[in-house]
Amino acid sequence: MIRKMLIANRGEIAVRLVRACSEMGVISVVIYTDADRNSLYVKKADESYHVGPDSGQPYLNIHRIVNLAAAAGCDAIHPGYGFLSENAEFARAVEKRRMRFIGPSADIIESMGDKVHARQLMKEAGVPLVPGSDGNVSDLQEAEKIAKQIGFPIMIKATNGGGGRGIRRVDKACDLASQYERVISEATKAFGAPDVFIEKCIVNPKHIEVQILADKYNNVVHLFERDCSIQRRHQKLLEIAPSPQLTEEQRKKVCGYAVLAAKACNYENAGTVEFLLDSSGEFYFMEMNTRIQVEHPVTEAITGIDIVQAQISISGGKPLAFKQEDIKYRGIAMEFRVNAEDPHHDFLPSFGKITRYYSPGGPGVRTDSGIYTGFDIPPYYDSMLAKLTVWALDWKTLIARSRRALREMGVFGVKTTIGYHLEILDTEDFIQANFDTGFVDAHPELIHFPRRAHPEQLAAVISAALFAHLSHG
Repeated sequence: MIRKMLIANRGEIAVRLVRACSEMGVISVVIYTDADRNSLYVKKADESYHVGPDSGQPYLNIHRIVNLAAAAGCDAIHPGYGFLSENAEFARAVEKRRMRFIGPSADIIESMGDKVHARQLMKEAGVPLVPGSDGNVSDLQEAEKIAKQIGFPIMIKATNGGGGRGIRRVDKACDLASQYERVISEATKAFGAPDVFIEKCIVNPKHIEVQILADKYNNVVHLFERDCSIQRRHQKLLEIAPSPQLTEEQRKKVCGYAVLAAKACNYENAGTVEFLLDSSGEFYFMEMNTRIQVEHPVTEAITGIDIVQAQISISGGKPLAFKQEDIKYRGIAMEFRVNAEDPHHDFLPSFGKITRYYSPGGPGVRTDSGIYTGFDIPPYYDSMLAKLTVWALDWKTLIARSRRALREMGVFGVKTTIGYHLEILDTEDFIQANFDTGFVDAHPELIHFPRRAHPEQLAAVISAALFAHLSHG
């Protein structure tokens, strides 16, 4: 059983993990930088340790984090998402110090992080793949040969890539050379290796992912699927569970593929298997994320299963507390990523002090955040401020409740994506549950929503108008 756990992360996911520890009777330990000194997760944790200035990338310092955890008497480390969450070297360092890494083993992270190796495993297991290269592409000449065989458009992908990085679409043969060199450069800089592979580009597919849980006793279950099709530049904007676009037959098929994929790599802990669904109704394996996902709350909302607590229990050696037939879903949920970005200016990050923050509530509304009134958003990290998760019994009610919750939510002092989300909800294609990964490009008008006035600005305008009225009275 895990007694004390260090959280190697920050922001809202660190708050989420601290809460899970509190409910399970596990002592929570967090780390923070100069900029995060006054963060909410630091205030909520049982213990906290300063790890230096933000300029030195302390959240990526593997040996310092592991040594600190050991010195603090921790018997486990949870990486959250991002940062070191899919770093096999980090998992291995944790294992060497005889602590539990809350996630799959280093070998599995390494295996599934190599996209070419993952494709080979899935092929052997009978999970459908997008047509493409059998392995890494050796040079431009081989890339040209494969592209000719499978036809344009194609996708060039970094073998060790992730998070929407190291991916380029090529529509014409004349663009292949320049895009190939660009991905090679991106892969080398971001992932430390120039390895790339090629896949046929499935034009405007639906992006469907399946949440799985697996224990060390070979028990594997799925928690149904999420629809992540609403994206901008390969980055998800909102997620829905279950997908309002799938039939029950399609749901059963894709969830079956996910369990097959997890068993093929002897997976253990929480993971997500991602698929593309083309216009003909065929699913294709995309990748496997060997960590907790940003969007896990929507799955928790429809199943009632606490995925983070399940992770901790599995890492503590316990078997799954349920079988597949015990898992049902009820209703439908949607998660909105509320970012400190300005949609009116190409989603430019917006950092600074939050002068007012109002969290929404009411039936079916959950907010995961790491912010509060007066909090200074540091410029060094991801721009996500909060995740708003809304649940309802049906799609129509979900949209109405989501509109209400987003309008209740107030984050002032910085620009946010709240208004952009409201525009999505008012789009007829979305209302009809008819969307794919090309939705944002097909609706450029979304960015023309009106700006919301700060409460203090409204008060000033009202006061001025009142004064003018009295003066002329």
